[in-house]
Amino acid sequence: MKKSNYILVFAFLLTFYALSAQEEIKVSKFQLIASGGIGYGIVENENEPNYNLNNNSGELLLNYNMARYLGIATGLGLNELSGNGFNSVGNFYQERTLIKIPIVLTLNSKISDTFTLFANFGFYGQTIVKDEYRFLNSTQEDVYGGWNFGTQLGLGFVFKMFDGVSAGLNYSGQSDFSKFETNNNVGINDKQKMKNLNSIGIMLMIDL
Repeated sequence: MKKSNYILVFAFLLTFYALSAQEEIKVSKFQLIASGGIGYGIVENENEPNYNLNNNSGELLLNYNMARYLGIATGLGLNELSGNGFNSVGNFYQERTLIKIPIVLTLNSKISDTFTLFANFGFYGQTIVKDEYRFLNSTQEDVYGGWNFGTQLGLGFVFKMFDGVSAGLNYSGQSDFSKFETNNNVGINDKQKMKNLNSIGIMLMIDL
């Protein structure tokens, strides 16, 4: 992810730490956190040209608050990527679906009875469950495969709607630090990863 993203996370960490020194506000031990959004990212190839893909994302986390403002969460994420690009075989339209398993630290600070700041930062592993390249006269499936890993962050601004239920806006970003490899007999031999995969959307938090 870009340096500006890490600076942003650091600034929020300081903010959460300062807020934690304020008066005690009770926080539920467990929270269910659902988020979804739209955005785009960059496909970075080792031997082929880079290109951009649009992204529809969703994530469902179970968060355990270890302290008033610090927790740990895991769950499932889904990224559906699509867009145009080209490689040594030709021009194509690509559709890819990724299943992600994140493990993140969470920062959950209730500024008031109605307003909450939420952040998370951690790691994920993900695998490709659909990978389709549509060329002018042919279609290739399962071009890349396996698992890869990366880092992610999220920032949310939510308002209390009912007792134990809050909703608001969410930003999420992720970048792979390991690469997918091409499968056998697909016409190319390459490795690739996604970088600066960002999205903006909505978030729902439910106290359990």
